[in-house]
Amino acid sequence: MTRSPDTTGNAVARLAERLSKLAGAPVALERPSDPAHGDYATNVALRTAPQQKRPPRDLAADLAVRAAELDEIDRAEVAGPGFLNLWVTTEWLAGALAEVGPDYGAGAPETPQKIQVELISANPAGPLTVGSARNGAYGDSVARVLDYAGHEVEREYYFNDSGRQVDLFRASVEAPRRGEELPEGGYQGDYIDELAKVEGDPVEHMLEEIRREVAEFRIPIDTWRHQGDIEKHVGEVLPELDTFEADGTLWARTSAYGDDKDRPLVRSSDGSYLYFAADVAYVRDKLERGFDRAIYVLGADHHGYVGRLKAAAAMLGYDPERVEVLIYQLVHIVEGGQTKKISKRRGDVVFLHELVDKIGIDAARWYLVSRGHDQPIDIDVDLAAERTQKNPVYYVQYAHARIAGILRNAEGAGAGETPTELAAEERDLIKRLLEFPLVAAESAERRAPHAIPIYAIRLADDFHRFYHEHRVVGSETEAFRLTLARATQSVIAGALDLIGVEAPERM
Repeated sequence: MTRSPDTTGNAVARLAERLSKLAGAPVALERPSDPAHGDYATNVALRTAPQQKRPPRDLAADLAVRAAELDEIDRAEVAGPGFLNLWVTTEWLAGALAEVGPDYGAGAPETPQKIQVELISANPAGPLTVGSARNGAYGDSVARVLDYAGHEVEREYYFNDSGRQVDLFRASVEAPRRGEELPEGGYQGDYIDELAKVEGDPVEHMLEEIRREVAEFRIPIDTWRHQGDIEKHVGEVLPELDTFEADGTLWARTSAYGDDKDRPLVRSSDGSYLYFAADVAYVRDKLERGFDRAIYVLGADHHGYVGRLKAAAAMLGYDPERVEVLIYQLVHIVEGGQTKKISKRRGDVVFLHELVDKIGIDAARWYLVSRGHDQPIDIDVDLAAERTQKNPVYYVQYAHARIAGILRNAEGAGAGETPTELAAEERDLIKRLLEFPLVAAESAERRAPHAIPIYAIRLADDFHRFYHEHRVVGSETEAFRLTLARATQSVIAGALDLIGVEAPERM
């Protein structure tokens, strides 16, 4: 996905552009881990030395002289084999801070895309599990960062309301209604017993329950699709496919379109559609609605879907790159030091509502996106339920609430003048705030919202360190420090919103 650097409200990007013009090559600015090595550093001299056939240190020295002449730069030094370390001026930091507002870091793509994110789509055979909750929290956060990057995003839930598993679920509820034994391999658990006491189709009851759970988990679904409705159009789609018959089955020749093997479509014996037939019809349904990109968020047992869905798009005449499949790994619930075993059919599954009851929506949303989607997650329920600074979501929310308290006590002091010198903690906090646009943009580009809570913890660290060392209200630079506090509060709130976590004013 192509993004333009949003330089209108991004002082670091503008500074990098100015340095790029001096260097004659793109400059990426990074924060050194040791402040003694500057506020920012670049390896542009090392990267371009081979093309220019000059020693990297000589190139870096030339660039240091020219960079030091910029109004933004206080001094520039060459380090190591050809790194350029830069110290920015207090005036530049203050000007950059003034740009931090409610929409700070929002993107401006060169070509905004219309993107669909399909998420959760669990079989309506029970309440949502913690696995489905990770799908929802991750998928919704991807949608949020894509929206923040400037794209038009729609969230969709696909109800798998037909097929063998749904038939088995209905039979599992009907059996106790008739006083009979559960069918072999049937679903078990208290929720089955409860459904058996209620009249009507258990699938419809579960659909309503899922809609309620999704809304309570702060996932705004824009459209709902039903597999039963999609299957009505399979007959229209089949003639468009590259197919062949073998072993009494109609097959799609997906191996010719990048899949690892061919996929069955229809049983010739009775004309019944197999799973892939509905998958193909659903791909067409998505792309015919005009989405530039259709993102599927699927569980760890769906790795084979990447190739088959792209092959389906190619067979239908679409660019397969318009289909994107994000695979997330398992969630393990740890309580009392023990990992719970999960099986919906055995009835010992951990449901989303149980997790929320124990740790709350904020902690659940935070922990479910706290690691990359390609890594499993262990949620320590005991830690997640703590209201202490050992709990990362509480720690970040507390920073936001603490700032709210400071601002209440300040009684609306004005912006004031910038001090001639900034303390190290003030500089560090401003520089951390200026990282947010890049963090938000990369989270969208890489479909990696776990970078947001990582950043939020670092921002909270910097704020708590600043607050511990420096008085705000009543200090000689009260007005400036209040501006810094407001900006920090705004970015914390924005970061938390990108992962569906609330930013409280009081705790």
